[in-house]
Amino acid sequence: MITLDTPMDALLDSSHGKPKLLVVDDQPVNIQVMHQVFGGDYQVFMATSGSQALAICQANPPDLVLLDVVMPGMDGFEVCIQLKANEATRNIPVIFVTAHTDAAQETHGLSVGAVDFISKPVNPVVVRARVRTHLTLKFQSDLLRTLVFLDGLSGVFNRRYFDQQLGVEWGRASRNNSPLSVIMLDVDHFKLYNDRYGHQAGDDCLRQLAQTLKTCLKRTTDLVARYGGEEFACILPDTAFKNALTIATDMEQAVREQKIPHEFSSFGGVVTASLGLATRTADSTGDPLALVGLADAQLYQAKQSGRGRVCGTTLATAGGP
Repeated sequence: MITLDTPMDALLDSSHGKPKLLVVDDQPVNIQVMHQVFGGDYQVFMATSGSQALAICQANPPDLVLLDVVMPGMDGFEVCIQLKANEATRNIPVIFVTAHTDAAQETHGLSVGAVDFISKPVNPVVVRARVRTHLTLKFQSDLLRTLVFLDGLSGVFNRRYFDQQLGVEWGRASRNNSPLSVIMLDVDHFKLYNDRYGHQAGDDCLRQLAQTLKTCLKRTTDLVARYGGEEFACILPDTAFKNALTIATDMEQAVREQKIPHEFSSFGGVVTASLGLATRTADSTGDPLALVGLADAQLYQAKQSGRGRVCGTTLATAGGP
């Protein structure tokens, strides 16, 4: 994921992780040429058909696609159209690489969403310069999109991003019959904390806890977001209830171990949190709102049971309670 403090040069520097290029061409010799041009500084993937290219982009999205126009079956124009029609792939820049250089084809290619047109045989210096330019623009766009979804106070994702990604992950879990867990967390007696220590201290507390929660996540696909006020929410894709319960328990303990002074705390005078966990299993019914609602109900139960603890359950199955 692109972070706010990553310099643009670092994003394009192979020592900081090579950008991923997908070369699509039905002629292996053309793919070999591109691999020779880019193999040293980029991760180069290949596809020899339009359908294969679409499958790769869906499963492991590249940072840029170098796409031949003339291919048997599905041509490059149709591949580009389908990429741009898919929410998961529409932001991947496409550069057409073709032996046909007439203006009509180039106009059509740009109209269906390509960012550039390169003629065969390729000039290595030119194609490298153009790829670097479009990768820079792509990374800048990614960064701007990330800023839109960041909570300005805590530095983690905001409610808008949580809602969007929950829908995405619910769809993925439904297709793959995989589990999906959501954790809701509320800082205990936070109003009393603000009243005692002031709102500036309250803001500092939320920032510290947000970063603490991030350290408890296990994978890059896991996320924590500020849900509102002193409440945070986590999405844990492909995480079964038992594993999610371990993560929630770790979060509760990690918050406590920060030892942030809280005069009105019932737990040794430090800030604590209550957490609610809900897990969608392969057999669960319902929808994303039901999953969040169940996690919120478990959070309420944790607070009613004395705070500073985790309560959790799984989403009901067909024919279940």
